[in-house]
Amino acid sequence: MSKRVAVLMGGWSAEREVSLASGRDCAAALREAGYEVETIDVGRDLSALIRQLTPRPDVVFNALHGTGGEDGTIQGVLDFMGLPYTHSGLLASALAMDKPAAKRIFAAAGLRCPEGRVLPLDRLGDGEPLPRPYVLKPTHEGSSVGVVIVREGQNAPPPSVGDWPFGRDVLAERFIPGRELTVAVMGDRALGALEIRPRGEFYDYTAKYAEGGSLHVAPTDLPPDIYAEALDMALRAHRALGCRGVSRADLRYDDTGQGRGDLYLLEINTQPGMTPTSLVPEIAAAAGYSFPALVSWMVEEARCGS
Repeated sequence: MSKRVAVLMGGWSAEREVSLASGRDCAAALREAGYEVETIDVGRDLSALIRQLTPRPDVVFNALHGTGGEDGTIQGVLDFMGLPYTHSGLLASALAMDKPAAKRIFAAAGLRCPEGRVLPLDRLGDGEPLPRPYVLKPTHEGSSVGVVIVREGQNAPPPSVGDWPFGRDVLAERFIPGRELTVAVMGDRALGALEIRPRGEFYDYTAKYAEGGSLHVAPTDLPPDIYAEALDMALRAHRALGCRGVSRADLRYDDTGQGRGDLYLLEINTQPGMTPTSLVPEIAAAAGYSFPALVSWMVEEARCGS
C-alpha cells in the first residue's frame, strides 16, 4: 500500500504564490512516484488545518515558504500532532529564519559571513549604519523580500516604519561584490553548486521567480578550491543549525580584485523553492536525481521532532 502524503502549500506569507507553485509541482511528482497525495492550502485557522489532517496522513510534505511555514510555526503544530514531516524541525527552522541568530551560530562555527548589525528601523534616519555600499534586509523574511542595496551616490530616503511591513528592526550588512552562488544540501551530503547571474540589479524576488529573471550557470567556472569550499561551507552551515532533509545555502564569492577572493555565507534556506526548475531540483538533477526521485527521498526521510 502506498503512503498517504499531505502536501501543505500556500500559507499567508509574502511568498504565498511561490509556495502554491512548489506544492502543486511536488504533489504532481509524488503522484508520479506512486504516492497517494492530497493538497492543503494552509490558512491561519488552526482548527481547520487539524480537521484537514484527519484522518492522519502517513507523511506531511511541507511546501510552505516564509512566515508561518518556514519559521518553526507549522513545525511545532506537526510535532504536537506527532506527524512526520519533510525539511527541518522546529528549532532549526526558527533559527534559520532569524537571520541575526543564524549569523551568530555561523560565526561560532567558523563560517565567514558579511559584517553587519541590527538596528531599530527608526534609527536609519540618524545616519548611515555602515559604510556604503551596504544591504538592508528584514530580520525574518526569505526570497529576498524587502532587500535593498544602498550604493554610493544614491539619494533615496531609507525605509521608514510607515513603508516597511517587516517589523521594527532591520539588518544592515556589508555588500559583498562578485558572484552569486547557491549550494543544495541533501541529508549529509552537499549535492553541488551553481552560479546565479541576475538580469537586473541583484538577485531579488523578481530575479528569483519571474521567467527569464536570472541565468543559472552549472557547471560553474569557479576555481576547484573555491567550488569545494562552497560545498563545505553549505554542509557545515546545515549541520550548525541542526537542519535535516534538504536545504539550500546562498553565498557570495568576491572575485572583483577589491577583496581577497573570499566566499561569504549569506543564509540557509530550510524550505527552498521546489518546482522542477527551482535551484535545488536543478542541482539535484545534475547529481542524478529526477524531480520525482528527489521528493520521494524527502518523504522517506521525513520525521517528527528536531
